[in-house]
Amino acid sequence: MRLAEHGFRRFCCDDLIAAKLAPELKRPDGTTMQVSQWMGFPYDPHYKERESKYMACELEVLTHILGYLESREKHPQENIVVDTSGSVIYAGESMLRKLGRYTTIAYLLTPPELQEQLLQAYISNPHPMVWRDVFRRDPGETNRQALARSYPRLVTARQRLYERYAAVTIGYYRRMEEGFGVSELLSAVNARGT
Repeated sequence: MRLAEHGFRRFCCDDLIAAKLAPELKRPDGTTMQVSQWMGFPYDPHYKERESKYMACELEVLTHILGYLESREKHPQENIVVDTSGSVIYAGESMLRKLGRYTTIAYLLTPPELQEQLLQAYISNPHPMVWRDVFRRDPGETNRQALARSYPRLVTARQRLYERYAAVTIGYYRRMEEGFGVSELLSAVNARGT
């Protein structure tokens, strides 16, 4: 992340979750799979159990990060960025309120017109995704059809939660503007109270 290149201490939740899941990611032949391969799609037989394990690891990671942030009085000048996973919004009211107390939660909004593109990217190059029972397959529907129908519902449900906890929202097209970089991001985040 570019903020880390500018002197910020970065807590990358995806990396920390993957480290906690490392024993689960070993195949019988000794090779390691990606978290997305291990977790699978919401229609896979093992998905529910693995979604639950993933969320348990995410809560452990967030608890650790919040502990660091709470003890931060020792390093008040330290710049920190917490790069959360998309499922951070399922961490619970208490944890998200604490995160908002110690950080400025920025929601990087993606507009509805890009949902199909995001769905295709998820299908072709999966990443760990917490569906929380939003995925449902109707009779006669293929898994892919069910994903296409369920994905917009997942995005809408998540968007409401992101908006609820975010102190600032930065739109996709703003982030894509020429010249939008670290300084512009920090200005947007810092301007939230003005």
